[in-house]
Amino acid sequence: MTASITQLAIYLVVLLLLSVPLGWYIARAMEGKSAVNRLFGGMEHFLYRLSGIRTDAEMGWKQYALAMLLFNIVGMFVVYALQRLQLWLPLNPAGMANVSADSSFNTAVSFVTNTNWQGYVGESTMSYLTQMLALAVQNFFSAATGIAVAFALIRGFVRHSSKSIGNFWVDMTRSSLYVLLPLSVLVAVVLMSQGVIQNFKSYVEVSTLETTVYSVPRLDPQGQPLKDEKGNPLVDEMKTSKQTLPMGPVASQEAIKMVGTNGGGFFNANSAHPYENPTPLSNFVQMLAILIIPAALCTSFGMLAGDRRQGWAILAAMTLLFIVMTVTVMYFEQQPNPALAAAHAAQGNGISGMMEGKETRFGIIASSLFAAITTAASCGAVNAMHDSLSPLGGLVPMLQMQLGEVVFGGVGAGLYGMLIFAVLAVFIAGLMIGRTPEYLGKKIGVFDMKMMSIAILMTPALVLVMTAISVMVENGLAGIANPGAHGFSEILYAFSSAANNNGSAFAGLSANTPYYNVMTGIAMWLGRFGIIVPVLAMAGSLAGKKRLAATSGTLPTHGPLFVTLLIGAVILVGALTYVPALALGPVIEHLQMLAIH
Repeated sequence: MTASITQLAIYLVVLLLLSVPLGWYIARAMEGKSAVNRLFGGMEHFLYRLSGIRTDAEMGWKQYALAMLLFNIVGMFVVYALQRLQLWLPLNPAGMANVSADSSFNTAVSFVTNTNWQGYVGESTMSYLTQMLALAVQNFFSAATGIAVAFALIRGFVRHSSKSIGNFWVDMTRSSLYVLLPLSVLVAVVLMSQGVIQNFKSYVEVSTLETTVYSVPRLDPQGQPLKDEKGNPLVDEMKTSKQTLPMGPVASQEAIKMVGTNGGGFFNANSAHPYENPTPLSNFVQMLAILIIPAALCTSFGMLAGDRRQGWAILAAMTLLFIVMTVTVMYFEQQPNPALAAAHAAQGNGISGMMEGKETRFGIIASSLFAAITTAASCGAVNAMHDSLSPLGGLVPMLQMQLGEVVFGGVGAGLYGMLIFAVLAVFIAGLMIGRTPEYLGKKIGVFDMKMMSIAILMTPALVLVMTAISVMVENGLAGIANPGAHGFSEILYAFSSAANNNGSAFAGLSANTPYYNVMTGIAMWLGRFGIIVPVLAMAGSLAGKKRLAATSGTLPTHGPLFVTLLIGAVILVGALTYVPALALGPVIEHLQMLAIH
């Protein structure tokens, strides 16, 4: 474990050091006060004039929410239309067919909600135009939406006796133009230097040195695998001496995929594909890009709140939760496989640990760290097969999503999610001492608590109800490729990922069916906007309140006690809600694995 702790420590040191100046810059850029704003202010104002936006017209929370919803609904229809028409559109050298209606719906919702759940194989489904104009554009816009909502909530805490929480169009423009775009360009250049491809070439067919023998599952007319009377899948043996190498503008997609905590891969193998993630350095850069903005926004929050310690407290809670989760998954992935030990089989290449589903160029440690990072954020990018993680190793990514994607979380979404839990923490503390809860000088009232409750309980309700339905109906059970506890885990992971807008998967579940495309699409939409609207409502309520002076009875929200309360609130609501479901899945599977001895 020494090597694991060393890699984790190096990663966190670099991340936290870079997040401080970036957070300072983001705060100033979003408020229009940075040098970059002055340098490119002409371009910004030209965009406003072109679209008829009045920058001096701020919005109340209802107007802000309506603008946000309309913008994302229009984006969803555009993404849907581009998929349905891609066969007749340009930049389609491989002649990709139009995407089916249910898959197009799922993908449109997925990318608009910053989930980037992919039920399709990217290199054989999406044209270059669809990848760029539909998916990559939404990678920017969905991330910008998260940042905009986070700053709207910050203004709710900072402003007093105000009827407005900002201007959605200005927030979207500044977060895209001054934050996401420059960072994406920087990351894309670094990735190209490591060998990530960036071109518009047609796919290349090459002859292999050896004939490859592989098995193809037999499918029924509905696309589901056929099985024999014993339940074993039926397969046909195939041979080939040819291989098709996919091409495309990958580096540009990869950069915003990570910087925006989107996670949708250009290729089906995502960041395990050598064209997306070829070297250990590109792997480290991608891991850094995932959490850099979520960590930096904590600094931005502290600056705008007038007390940097407030941001540090939020960041400390996130970091402590992340360390515990990461060390746990690293530990279990490095344990020997009991099944191999019982069969007296040597672990591959002398490696003691779970190497199944992992790339040898990254190994167990970097793969485990990546899995923890991508599910701590609402990213969902993967450089290993999460379905092949050990039972308790796989529990960690699942649990991190179920905590509400607040262990750093997505771009903007992690911060406003953790601030919701901060409100819960001061409410619990207020109950203990018999005081009305306050946070940052704002009294937390009945309306605020109702909005907080909706925001916190929305995703657990979606995950647990939809998982329960799916294990009871034939269409849900048909997608399970693995029987027993692991099959249940695959469904639970799928809805945990969808409702929490992560996008990673236990890919043993055949989710590209009309049933799962519709169900996960609903979960993604409600899991995103069913939380954002209450958050904006709370922001509007808080902005209209007067700021109270701190007294001797005010709970300090910047010290170790508050950090402990905040972590406790996250675990109390997030973890305990899912204990019965986790016991039916990963816990039982772990006990079954140990029983092999």
